[in-house]
Amino acid sequence: GFQGAREALFLVSVADMGARCVAALLLIAGVCVEGWQGTSFASSRLPLSSGWGRAVCRGRNVGAIRMQDAQAAPASSKKPDAPTAEELSREIERRRTFAIISHPDAGKTTMTEKLLLYGGAVQEAGAVKAKGERRRATSDWMKIEQDRGISISSTALQFEYRGMQLNLLDTPGHEDFSEDTYRTIAAADNAVMLLDGAKGLEAQTLKLFNVVQKRKLPLFTFINKMDRPALEPLELLDTIENVLKIKTSPVTWPIGSGDRFMGIYDRSTSSVQIFGKESGGAKKATEIEIDGLEDPKLAELVPEDLLNNLKEELEILDEIVDPLDMELVRAQKQTPVWFGSGYNNFGVETFLNRFIDLSLPPSPRTNGELSVPPDDKEFTGFVFKLQANMDPKHRDRIAFVRVCSGRFDKDMQVLHTRTGKTVRLSAPSKLFAQRRETVDTAYAGDIVGFVNPGAFSIGDTLTMGRKIQYEGIPTFSPELFNWIRNPNPSKQKNFKKGIDQLREEGAVQVLWSTSDFDIDPVLAAVGALQFEVVASRLQTEYNVDSKYEPLPYSVARWIEGGWDVADTMKGQTYNGQFFKDAYDRPVLLVKNQWALETIMEKFPDVNFLDVAPL
Repeated sequence: GFQGAREALFLVSVADMGARCVAALLLIAGVCVEGWQGTSFASSRLPLSSGWGRAVCRGRNVGAIRMQDAQAAPASSKKPDAPTAEELSREIERRRTFAIISHPDAGKTTMTEKLLLYGGAVQEAGAVKAKGERRRATSDWMKIEQDRGISISSTALQFEYRGMQLNLLDTPGHEDFSEDTYRTIAAADNAVMLLDGAKGLEAQTLKLFNVVQKRKLPLFTFINKMDRPALEPLELLDTIENVLKIKTSPVTWPIGSGDRFMGIYDRSTSSVQIFGKESGGAKKATEIEIDGLEDPKLAELVPEDLLNNLKEELEILDEIVDPLDMELVRAQKQTPVWFGSGYNNFGVETFLNRFIDLSLPPSPRTNGELSVPPDDKEFTGFVFKLQANMDPKHRDRIAFVRVCSGRFDKDMQVLHTRTGKTVRLSAPSKLFAQRRETVDTAYAGDIVGFVNPGAFSIGDTLTMGRKIQYEGIPTFSPELFNWIRNPNPSKQKNFKKGIDQLREEGAVQVLWSTSDFDIDPVLAAVGALQFEVVASRLQTEYNVDSKYEPLPYSVARWIEGGWDVADTMKGQTYNGQFFKDAYDRPVLLVKNQWALETIMEKFPDVNFLDVAPL
């Protein structure tokens, strides 16, 4: 891009070309200018007005070019060698890609921080609501997340631990952002279910478990907050088995709970770990390992009543709980269970070490009847998330791509199967929340970020060879609807840009009226908090204010057959109203379920879809 831009610029006379035009052409070419100073641009033939024209792109994942250099380094024309079977096998076995699911306030963000701490990715675990100089949580990088202490957007965090490449997908816990969670789970090979020891299974956890079950992911359970008053451990296991219809097999067992929580007993190694409590858990807690229940040191550290209770419960477990069977775990018929406290680091490292040993490496991906193994030599991947404005300095958009097979190489050309176009994947990034660093290669299971100029949509498939399309990511029926108005016409361009980009990343669904008189979009959401997030991000990221006007609808259905079918229903929808979505598909909005059932009775041959057609 820069080489072509430089040649074009040399053809333009200084009289016809101002400094701002130079900058514009460089931007078109995708060049990040660093060190462009005052009066020189590779030679004196293109003088620039003094004091203008410096652009610094610190941290941006494009090659920064120092403009004082007269010659650009020629690009290498040599293509990387095709990956060998041994290379693919080795790298695939090193990778673990997993999503964490939980109900809000179960401690998911804190647990994520502690996994990063023990994985060496951070030196101090951040806090959900940081005070003073305390570091904020890595995964909560949006301003509204930091202000509210909630996770509203999924995040990819990649780090090395014990020679393994871990791809941690942090999901929003709030039910209003369940669509983002669903998209993220689609990119995972394993799921970690985090439960609050005092509350057990909660409504949102149950919904997310159903998504995990549909994706056929093995489930690993961590029961958190055992350092607070908690339910009896046996009662927690009983709830999991009765509600989720899945057997449990505890790997660790708690010694006490609440302010008498002393540590854990590891059933797999017959060892006890007593943890030294450290306020806030910002640093790694110290551990004292003791060999077995009969070690005399144990009686010195654990009160007699807690020790006797531990022995009794372990005897019960040996009688009623089946041994851990990884075949059953992979078949979603059993879940390993750990106990601990993310806040105080009790049991976190133990969980991480065993999870790496037990969890699955990247699995095959399906395309209808076709299954693509991860060690297939041809690169394939799919877009599961788009995120705008991760870097506030550049306001770019990032496409999150899950590598499904083969090896990705920087600057490789791939087929974008939805459009049929060939795309060069330049400037790939390894993602760590909002931080990025350039990556040259990636393998199945990895998450790679690409600057997205609008070419990609959620669910798109990228492939090096045959034209395949992985199973799409569905859009679910929204339940809340608001007109969104721009009160300042002079900022209409920013308003439209913001709505378009937030729609593309799935922050909210957007509908439009079929009438030429209503030009404002309608935001359609699963939960009310989505509207608050959109308004906040429009103001923060696009400098645009907005106003909402609610619509009297609570049910939305897509019409199978498109407008040919929908047009035959107009005027007969009992105060329902047709809108069109971003793909010009008809969406019927009605006031309630009763109204929908009435319309369905009138049109028995029409299929009303609660999930958008793929």
